[in-house]
Amino acid sequence: MGMGFVPSFGIGSLVARTALAWVRNDPRAAALHRTNFHGRTVTLAGGPALAAGATVGAVLGAPGAAAAAAALTAGTVAGSVGFYDDIVGHRPEQKAAKGFAGHLGALREGRVTSGLVKIAGVGAGSLAAAALLAADPSRPRRGVLRGTADVLLGAGVIAGTANLLNLLDLRPGRALKAGAVIGVPLVLGRGGAMTAGALGAGAALLPPDLDEDIMLGDAGANALGALLGVALAARTGPAGRAVALTVLAGLTAASEKTSFTQVIQDTPWLRRLDELGRLEPAPAPRPGRDSPTA
Repeated sequence: MGMGFVPSFGIGSLVARTALAWVRNDPRAAALHRTNFHGRTVTLAGGPALAAGATVGAVLGAPGAAAAAAALTAGTVAGSVGFYDDIVGHRPEQKAAKGFAGHLGALREGRVTSGLVKIAGVGAGSLAAAALLAADPSRPRRGVLRGTADVLLGAGVIAGTANLLNLLDLRPGRALKAGAVIGVPLVLGRGGAMTAGALGAGAALLPPDLDEDIMLGDAGANALGALLGVALAARTGPAGRAVALTVLAGLTAASEKTSFTQVIQDTPWLRRLDELGRLEPAPAPRPGRDSPTA
């Protein structure tokens, strides 16, 4: 059995804070600077810090060896390929390919985009994690066909949750709040400490994320989402996984047609939750006083 709720939450938080300080003090940290939607300079250091803290916390809180191995695989792979996309995808030649269709179009032209590497990596890591969960001796034994279907459903849940948090990571704090909404119910019952470890890392980084000091990027959002997907898949059978995957697939399809940001802005209670704790936009320069040309 893994650690309890409080220790795993605390370790996830401690590792995330320590990793953030370590990455920010690296001599190459300036390469992680980006400009956010408010025009403020933020750092992508929050991504690897969240991936590290959430993965370590989830592994130590896992209820058994199979779940721990699944969490280690999903968190490490999703965080790594997400960080690769954060760095390489920033290059001008990579920015042209947008969405899954754009990455496939680039592949047909003989170009492998960082986004496609991320998609393939998250998919492979999710499949491996789901297979590791299936090896848990506490899970019911199934025939080859049913067992394969169960693994595929689990992989879809893990990858789908990783993708969902990544889709939501467009405003400060939004992905971490969504992760809490998904994760808090999973804290209850067997295996809850595994989710608590991931949420501890998110809680540690929520203040600097809301303060627009850091951003999660694909590394952080994908890793946290994948770990929550592992926690969800670990406690559901084929029926539960099928329901979860249907919801995730529906939200992903909706994101291709509708802006989640616009939906949030048009829904008062979602807008209030989304803006909770966030900084106000920086005021525009006043002519004659604040203008840099005055």
